[in-house]
Amino acid sequence: MAKTLNIDGKRLYASLAELGRIGAYTDENTGIVGVNRLALTAADGAGRRLVTKWFRAAGLRVTIDKIGNVFGRRPGRDDSLAPVMLGSHIDSVPTAGRFDGCLGVLGALEVVRVLNDAKAATRRPLVVAFFTDEEGCRFGTDMLGSAAATRRIPLERAYALKDRDGLTVKDELRKIGFLGGEPVGRLRPHAYLECHIEQGPLLRHKGLDCGVVMGVQAISWQELTIVGKSAHAGTTPMSFRRDAGLAAARLDVALREMTLSGRYGRDMRAAMGAINLRPNMVNVVPSRAVCTVDLRNPSDALMAKAEADFARLCKKIAKQDRVAISSRSTAKTPHVPFDASVQALIAAQADRLGLSHEPILSGAGHDAQEWSRVCKTAMVFVPGEYDGISHNPREFSTRKQCTDGVNVLLGAAQVLAEEA
Repeated sequence: MAKTLNIDGKRLYASLAELGRIGAYTDENTGIVGVNRLALTAADGAGRRLVTKWFRAAGLRVTIDKIGNVFGRRPGRDDSLAPVMLGSHIDSVPTAGRFDGCLGVLGALEVVRVLNDAKAATRRPLVVAFFTDEEGCRFGTDMLGSAAATRRIPLERAYALKDRDGLTVKDELRKIGFLGGEPVGRLRPHAYLECHIEQGPLLRHKGLDCGVVMGVQAISWQELTIVGKSAHAGTTPMSFRRDAGLAAARLDVALREMTLSGRYGRDMRAAMGAINLRPNMVNVVPSRAVCTVDLRNPSDALMAKAEADFARLCKKIAKQDRVAISSRSTAKTPHVPFDASVQALIAAQADRLGLSHEPILSGAGHDAQEWSRVCKTAMVFVPGEYDGISHNPREFSTRKQCTDGVNVLLGAAQVLAEEA
């Protein structure tokens, strides 16, 4: 490989800070500034325009596909070869920090900037990308843009997804000016790399500089609709009630008990992240509850067992509380292993830089898991402070942590971009 290049950590961190000001808000409990850049909102549109401007300033040729994914292409010495793609997302949950996803996008941009500064060409083209609605908070399906680009989700199905206000993906893309014209699914990279914060405590607690991501655990999202009967909270005896809120509470507690039971392995995780009651009044027994269920497990077999047992539990509680419970799957991905050769390359680059590392399985979903179906793929994890907290304004990785991770990304990208 050519001479060792190093990213400009100060420039990277400044870019993260500037993007973090778009959608910024102050948490009312802590006073800490966080980020709310929900997919396809005005804030997301503003963030997209800023990053796209930076892509063009770095000499990248920008294209936007029909699901709003943005690609910036840097030519290679042999531009006919499939590119090496680096990317992530810039949309956020409503209570985010400034690193989740953004480190992967702006780190990839920094790779290009460093290569430009050194006037260094690569054999293969490089593509820097960010993908639509990775978080899935607004339209109920995570990794939406990359799932459409890799043809797991048909475009028309993606377009038709609605948020809680009945607004569709297609209309919201058009509203913010990112309903692109490039065909979805045309790009087939030689390899895909993604640098991301760990979003957990393991690397920081072990004092490691980075993680070599082995893959992503299985994820299953469901939406439950529980229908009971509204009634006066003061005059209706408890034995007469058909309380949808009570059924939702029982299921939430049962999810916690499932994770502690050991029947689904030590790493089973579950959450009921959203519960919406109707009519949602202090003196009315809820007639309806719509709630989400998030199940995660590194084993596909144990995930299937957990899903089946939870379905049986829903039937049991429906009978017990005299309510109707229906469910629909909103997202489901199996355990995804990453390419062993790319993992080895990432580990070698960390060794070359004198960085401590170890293999790690991702507990969160990432765009990389979608791209792993079409090309060799792996990820670099960066540790986070405060027990690696994420999806929270306190999310924080130091400049050195970010710089180390993106330097590993840079080295791996250079090697992959020289492959035949």
